[in-house]
Amino acid sequence: MHNLARAITTDGGVICVAINSTSIAARSETIHATSAVVSAGLGRLLTAASMMGSMMKEESHTVTLRINGGGDVGSLIAVADGRANVRGYPTNPVVELPLNAHGKLDVAGAVGKDGFLAVIKDVGLDEPMSGYSPIVSGEIAEDITYYYATSEQIPTVCSLGVLVAPDLRVQAAGGFLIQLLPGAEESTITRIEQNIEAMPAISTLIDGGATPMDVIKACLDGFDFDILDTRQADYVCNCSRDRVEKALISLGAEELLVMADDQETTEVSCHFCPKKYRFSSEELKLLAKSQKSSL
Repeated sequence: MHNLARAITTDGGVICVAINSTSIAARSETIHATSAVVSAGLGRLLTAASMMGSMMKEESHTVTLRINGGGDVGSLIAVADGRANVRGYPTNPVVELPLNAHGKLDVAGAVGKDGFLAVIKDVGLDEPMSGYSPIVSGEIAEDITYYYATSEQIPTVCSLGVLVAPDLRVQAAGGFLIQLLPGAEESTITRIEQNIEAMPAISTLIDGGATPMDVIKACLDGFDFDILDTRQADYVCNCSRDRVEKALISLGAEELLVMADDQETTEVSCHFCPKKYRFSSEELKLLAKSQKSSL
């Protein structure tokens, strides 16, 4: 069953993406053993990245979101490909904060507000395209909205939600992204605003059994629309021994030789998943030799 859907109004004025990202956020919590507020924050960023990945032109293209507002969580990072598969990690997986004034997990407090949201798109050019915008709330959805308005000049509404159960498991997670295309009429904007105002929180909708199609129908109530596509988006790490070897080689021959002399076996852990890669001192020396020969 697909957990992400994309639609466009028949007049071509509005694009809407919706996702049930519960399995993605739950997998992230399991991998990183995050506290409740970090599960919520990283789950939101993963949800946004997956939806943004689904809007890339090619499956091989990637979008990386990095947010750091000076809060205790440090940086939250999420990377999605053009299939909407996503992976991510927090600098600090365990942060404990009191609930906010609304009795909710204080994601904004964990993220902080003194910093930037970075959006890096790799579309196969010589250099990735990077955009930055200051953090406006630390709640992430508002920061995504502000990024689109200031860096890409696309009127956007983003809603993200992660419901964490008392036992710290992710109970529900999801989001939607609405973008107004050039030529959208004022009446369209007004109706979208009214629809969103009438909707419950996205995590409440997902927890109540709403599908991505249900969310799109609520967002685009009163509009005729066509479904662009549906797909299954998952938490997927693309790490491999070959990728780790290339990362080690990038350290330089001198550093590799120091590591080889320091201990018999060097273990490298993936940031995104539980995999660990072990290299003997002889293997590191061979990598150092290959680095020298390539110069």
